[in-house]
Amino acid sequence: MTRFTRWTAAAAAALLVAGCGGGSSDDGEDEGKNSDSPSAAAPSSTTSSGLPASLTSQKLDWGRCKATSDSPTPGDGWQCATLKVPLDYAKPAGETIGLALIRSKTSGDQSDRIGSLLFNFGGPGGSGVSSMPSYESAVGQLHERYDLVSWDPRGVAASEGVRCRSDKNIQAAESVDATPDDAAEETAFLKDATDFGKGCEKAAGKLLSHVSTTDTARDMDLMRQVLGDRKMHYFGISYGTELGGVYAHLFPKNVGRLVLDAVVDPSADTVGHAKNQTLGFQRALDNYLKSTGQDPKRGSQKIADLLDGIDSKPLPTSSGRKLTQTLALTGIVLPLYSEQGWPTLTSALNAAEDGDGSELLSLADGYNDRDSSGNYGTTTHSQRVISCLDDKQRPTPEETKKLLTEFEKISPVFGDFLGWDTAGWCHDWPVAGQYDNPEVSAPGAEPVLVVGNTGDPATPYEGARKMADELGKGVGVELTWKGEGHGAYGSGSDCVDSTVNGYLLNGTVPKDGKVCS
Repeated sequence: MTRFTRWTAAAAAALLVAGCGGGSSDDGEDEGKNSDSPSAAAPSSTTSSGLPASLTSQKLDWGRCKATSDSPTPGDGWQCATLKVPLDYAKPAGETIGLALIRSKTSGDQSDRIGSLLFNFGGPGGSGVSSMPSYESAVGQLHERYDLVSWDPRGVAASEGVRCRSDKNIQAAESVDATPDDAAEETAFLKDATDFGKGCEKAAGKLLSHVSTTDTARDMDLMRQVLGDRKMHYFGISYGTELGGVYAHLFPKNVGRLVLDAVVDPSADTVGHAKNQTLGFQRALDNYLKSTGQDPKRGSQKIADLLDGIDSKPLPTSSGRKLTQTLALTGIVLPLYSEQGWPTLTSALNAAEDGDGSELLSLADGYNDRDSSGNYGTTTHSQRVISCLDDKQRPTPEETKKLLTEFEKISPVFGDFLGWDTAGWCHDWPVAGQYDNPEVSAPGAEPVLVVGNTGDPATPYEGARKMADELGKGVGVELTWKGEGHGAYGSGSDCVDSTVNGYLLNGTVPKDGKVCS
């Protein structure tokens, strides 16, 4: 089972092709300097409550980075280290775990250095250690005054990463229908979810109860202290916006310059998120269809009919594997993350109409982090253990069935899948979820820049306004881009890039509601 959530390594790669332009001027803005001074290497004046000095005063042993399963060894400018954090923040002096960090020191004059700029690329479950080096070219201006820093959050990749299922069993599960049509398919769908949860429980052990977004936000504040920053400067993308919002709520006085791009709606519960994504992907599909000269309604129905046919009879591929309905839908989703992927989608759909599922399968494998040798990454494993610890709501299959008509009205292509996902994703999960909605109110925090994109498929732009409102008056500042794709910064808008750069580099806060066309 694959959840079309907030960022994946494959989607990130598609987005990074766009690169980053930008100037440094701003229009019609209310200027306001961040209270943090450029020299941010002073000892922290505010510490995480109750953490022992052995953690807050630890010295990081920065050294040469090693290659990972997802990426080769980065260049000489990158260093890696391991940060010790409490397994359980209720027992801060107890057992610790190690978090993998990566950094590249500022490329500019040290006298102009602002501090560390932390990046989270989303997921949840994305590896910052693997992603950060490839993102450096998109944030070159920021690198001139910041150390670029990212990390693998707890439960991800090199930070006690969780593998819940073998490659062989992952491939076998591709035959499970994620949109059950009868009792037998429903039983198999729910059994697969139960088996996956048991695999996660066996693999993660006691860590399974300590990989929440709240835990990671607390890790961030310890990271800030150990890095020597008085304030937290942060760039969160997709799920990373939820993480940034939770951090701001927990540590409002430590907020420096925070950018939240491709914003998750903090007011939505499990069903609300699924409906938001159904709407977002259908919007992106409509825009794609319009670009090819097709009527969105008729074009969507044509794709829905294609998927129904594949459900009945999976398509052959050049690899010998079969393209199932779920894999076909996954293959359609990936190119919608970026407008540059639309020609690829056209080619894949045309091939599928002609009876060849090879191109859609290749796209699905990219989304699912499967290489040509049949090895799978663990991003989706980490994504599930984190989100199922966060999300308290567990719709039953009976409750989900009652919602399917609503989902299908939103999208004839994505509705059924994302509706059933609400029942299957955390079905029979070994640990209880923590909240219906993340708390992100941050009274007293410095202004936080919230960036929404009207054509975002995975995190619809309405979430940006809701995040800005929930952060609080005078804290959340919304910037809107009328564009396409998942995320706005570095996607081709000089207006967006110059506004974000002005905020991060100079502390210039734009007027709330500014729009870049």
